[in-house]
Amino acid sequence: MMSSWTNSDPIVSLVGAGPGDPGLITVRGVQLLERADVVVYDYLANPRLLSYCPQAECIYVGKQAASHSMTQDQINALLIEKAKASKRVVRLKGGDPFVFGRGGEECLALAAAGLRFEVVPGITAAIGAPAYAGIPVTHRDFNSSFTFITGHEKEEEYKDPEAQGREAATGSSDLDWSVIAKLPCVAFYMGVKSLPRICAKLIENGMPADMPAAAIRWGTRPQQQTVVGTVGTLADRVREVGLKPPALTIIGQVVSLRETMNWFETRPLFGKTIVVTRTRQQASDLTDQLTALGADVIEAPTIELAPASDWTPIDRALASAADFDWIVFTSANGVEYTRRRLFETGHDVRVFGKAKFAAIGSATAAALREKFFIQPDLCPDRFVAEALADEFAARNEIAGKRFLLLRADIARPILRERLEQGRAAQVLDLPVYETKPATSLPPPLLEALDAGDVHWITFTSSSTARNFAALLGPDYRDKLRNIRLASIGPITTQTLKELGLEPTVQADQFNIDGLVSAIRAGNG
Repeated sequence: MMSSWTNSDPIVSLVGAGPGDPGLITVRGVQLLERADVVVYDYLANPRLLSYCPQAECIYVGKQAASHSMTQDQINALLIEKAKASKRVVRLKGGDPFVFGRGGEECLALAAAGLRFEVVPGITAAIGAPAYAGIPVTHRDFNSSFTFITGHEKEEEYKDPEAQGREAATGSSDLDWSVIAKLPCVAFYMGVKSLPRICAKLIENGMPADMPAAAIRWGTRPQQQTVVGTVGTLADRVREVGLKPPALTIIGQVVSLRETMNWFETRPLFGKTIVVTRTRQQASDLTDQLTALGADVIEAPTIELAPASDWTPIDRALASAADFDWIVFTSANGVEYTRRRLFETGHDVRVFGKAKFAAIGSATAAALREKFFIQPDLCPDRFVAEALADEFAARNEIAGKRFLLLRADIARPILRERLEQGRAAQVLDLPVYETKPATSLPPPLLEALDAGDVHWITFTSSSTARNFAALLGPDYRDKLRNIRLASIGPITTQTLKELGLEPTVQADQFNIDGLVSAIRAGNG
């Protein structure tokens, strides 16, 4: 049957999503997601990976303990149905498709239906979770083998109805515990409920009760939780702390290395949930920095960006841009929207002639260098309009000069007013993009707020502060009472205070790096 397949046939890609950290998916996995028409994803596949396929039909088929949204047979039928409809299908599976992921069953069903498929391996939980917990699964001083076992195996108590009907699943166990107890390092998948029995069986069959052991919940994610003990004590410790699935247990002398090698859970913002209120276009830099420091980031954009509704005055200004002495950008978004418009109208950076460039903020200056390959002639140390006006005045660069300001529609008028007061020959102040309030906050944020799980909320502009308060509703002060607030600068801080909110920290440098530094300093 394999030889009869052609390149024109539909294909299903079984892609390993990795253990939880979205950064651990393979390059091939990302490529397939970007091209997918349909994505069928699991409970253990990080939903953030769906950002790679915003146009695809995404179907959740997750399984949790006794709660199954679809049986395995239904999932197999769904994959076949979508593939036969000439859809490019990605089956996104937590960890690795072939390590306790039932990927083999799905491939057999696809093969029986005459459909092409491919398998993209992923990092399995038994590799990823211990690594993020500071536990090497092999070490030449301790072990030369490493064994994977499913924690709920085939025990009747833990099987779903479908599994109970399979002849291969009859009986309480097919494991030889006398052999397992002699293995130097063993990982048990999804064995929280059966942990007391697992530990008892190991000790009963000769494993020392003081053998180091650890249970890791949500391995590789910012919510990772690790409980360390021994084979004799781990079950009690897991019960005491209330550790819930999904979790993995690793048993072996290598667990003793965690105290020295625990790199992930010691990051400065580990365990903190931080809300980013920037636009989707701007959120990535702040999200990446906070995530790298161990935070669990919830993106909750409060404003949405759109091109200017009327390009006529902007096109006219850009056509004569070389006649201005100074081109001023007040944000990185202004640079990007100007670049797009020049491209759309068949122009490029040459329209600016010998004009000089000024930028407010290091991010805006970086955008000029990246988008236009232009080094700004002026970028004040303080990232506010007043500082730029002061610099122009100090350099005698206002009187008689012509300025083109390309900005957001909600930018403060202070710079234009200061330039006009300084007797500039012309100040042409044009919005190249518009900002609109978001219509709602994402459900994950609302759920986290209700549960009291949010530690910080970041505000990078006055509009993010005002819009966030409006979206929360009239009782926003009560909802934010015990949450730390981080402001990017004095203008945003003033807005927060006008809203009756007191920032916990304000960035010394009014940019993303400064904001992250302020959060780190205020996290004690």
